Amino acid sequence: MSINNRVALVTGSSTGLGNAIALDLARQGARVAMNYANNQARAEEAFAELEAIGRPCLLARADVTDAEQVTSLCDRIARELGPIDILVPNATPDQPQRRIEEYDWALFQQMIDFFVKSPYLLTRACLPHMKRQRWGRIITITSEVFSLGVAPFTAYVSAKGGQVGLSRSLATELAPYGITVNMVSPGWIPVARHEKDPQEMKDAYLRTIPVRRWGLPEDVAGAVTYLASEEAGFVIGQTLTVNGGRSFL
Repeated sequence: MSINNRVALVTGSSTGLGNAIALDLARQGARVAMNYANNQARAEEAFAELEAIGRPCLLARADVTDAEQVTSLCDRIARELGPIDILVPNATPDQPQRRIEEYDWALFQQMIDFFVKSPYLLTRACLPHMKRQRWGRIITITSEVFSLGVAPFTAYVSAKGGQVGLSRSLATELAPYGITVNMVSPGWIPVARHEKDPQEMKDAYLRTIPVRRWGLPEDVAGAVTYLASEEAGFVIGQTLTVNGGRSFL
């Protein structure tokens, strides 16, 4: 796909879905900035795999819910790789499932910070360049939980709903500038964060997937790479659901 030499930032990309997305974009020719917040050793190990692809890349530590750190992150990427053409806000906090009475507002706020505030801050930082060149790609990682109303999961689901609203409105606002905004909505795709999930829960979910297999991080990465490409220039404000047919948006 036509993303050769485009500069991409994938937040939260030292592990899980973000890591697969970063690697796939690099394999297709992008210059990729890999972002992490906490685990430096894990990030350096992931970055070694990205470097091995042979494309220009960098590893940057930043809390992407913090306005000053977002500005510094994007400035560094512009200096070392070039201004950001492709933005994939992917960073996520822990996602506890609790009944509504058991949540406190601090956890709701954390979800909103990651899924609404962070994409807003990142988009704002990237827009001047994207508008000047009249080309840009913003792909947010949403979730099937929003369309399915999964419970007991209100903090995560409501924040994902806010992310969907932000993405849809941005898509309309930015389309005249040649900037596309779309969403990829994965189902439950087992990655490291799911290692301790109960096996009976995994078995029950697997039985609901029509294709009768688990999704892979690479399935999500391929969807993101398509939406980041030149070929997706007429795809605006869409949600590409990657869950093996469990739901249709």
